[in-house]
Amino acid sequence: MRFVQDVPHAQFKIGLFAWNSKYIVKIEAGPYEQTYKVSELDLLNPDAVPTLLDADFLSRVAQRFADMDADWQATGDRNDVF
Repeated sequence: MRFVQDVPHAQFKIGLFAWNSKYIVKIEAGPYEQTYKVSELDLLNPDAVPTLLDADFLSRVAQRFADMDADWQATGDRNDVF
């Protein structure tokens, strides 16, 4: 996997990678990670990938991270692990 660039963001660590004819957007928040893949053939301009990370999309990403955390805490509680 080849690192392409970091995408600056105040809340998340966002990295753009290229691998196997795909661009991979990796978004991290604490112990959680979301990964999105897009075919290089689906993009007219690879520099456009960061523009896909608009406010509406990142708001949904933040909600998904909150849901992931809630799910993780709930399974820990159910199983007396945390």
